[in-house]
Formats: sequence, structure tokens, C-alpha cells
Amino acid sequence: MFIQTQNTPDANVMNFFPDKKLMKNSQAEFVDAKTLRKSPLAENIFDLGGVESIFISPEMLSVTKTSEASWDDLKPLILAEIMDFLATGAEIVLEDENGSDEEIIAKIKGIIEARIRPAVMQDKGDIDFVKYENGIVFVEMKGACAGCPYAAVTLKEGVEKVLKSYVPEVKAVENCKA
Repeated sequence: MFIQTQNTPDANVMNFFPDKKLMKNSQAEFVDAKTLRKSPLAENIFDLGGVESIFISPEMLSVTKTSEASWDDLKPLILAEIMDFLATGAEIVLEDENGSDEEIIAKIKGIIEARIRPAVMQDKGDIDFVKYENGIVFVEMKGACAGCPYAAVTLKEGVEKVLKSYVPEVKAVENCKA
């Protein structure tokens, strides 16, 4: 296995580029014990000492070391950890089968704000997240959408499809009053 390394303008950051894809299409950052539990590789690298954070994307692993640590000492150890871990074929980032409700709600709210609300507002309406229970997202349609005969179509064919595609835990979307 071949792993290229790249220095960055920040002397405490080094990028590692294995010849193998690390993740499917996402990215993850590991900075503390809670996040480390989601990546055995990141945990192994942190255990070497002198590591502040790790960022993993599909093609690269970026390590930020503490200012006291030396790349001369850390770099060969990190390379060995990456090679050993990739040789096992194990997943680098463990996906939660069922994310916690807080994580799911955060994703839902983020998608509503970034993708759904702007589209609904173009038609002089608005949408608010109300709650998430047992796979069902409850929202309140407002403005022009509140009394619109097409609101049900927008909800099922638009909002529900978008949320289901980004958050697999979502089973349905319902309109309700707060």
C-alpha cells in the first residue's frame, strides 16, 4: 500500500492520501472522546499521543498535531496505523444504525433550513419544524402554504421525499399546528 503525505501551510497539520478510498461520500472530524468512538482508526491515531484532531474525507486523512509534538516522530507511526488499519478492511467510520433522536433532529432541521425553506419561501410560504417522533416529522406549513390546495402535494412529493433521501430514519412527514 502506498500513502502520499502532504505538508500544509500550517506546520501542525499534515495530510495523508492512501491509494484506497477511506469513506463513501461523506467526511468526519474527530476531536474528543465522544467523536473518537465512531472511528477505530482515529482512536488508534489519537492513542499515539501528540494529536489534536483528525479530519477524514473519502480521499484523505488530515492530522493536526499539538505544537509540542514532532512530525519526525509522529509521521511514521501514523503511516503504520493507517496501513495496518486499511489492511483489516474494517470500516473507518462506524455509522450508527439508528442515530440518536438529537442527531436525527439536527439533520432534519438543517435540511429544512438549507433546502426546503428556501423553496417554500419562493411561493410566499414558510415551513417550521415542530417535532420528530417514531420516524415521523411534524411540520407546520405557514404563509401562502397554510391554505394552499397544493400544500399536501408539496408536503408529500417535496418535503417528505427530500427528508427521506437525506435522513433514512424519516418514514413520513405530517403537517400539524404547533
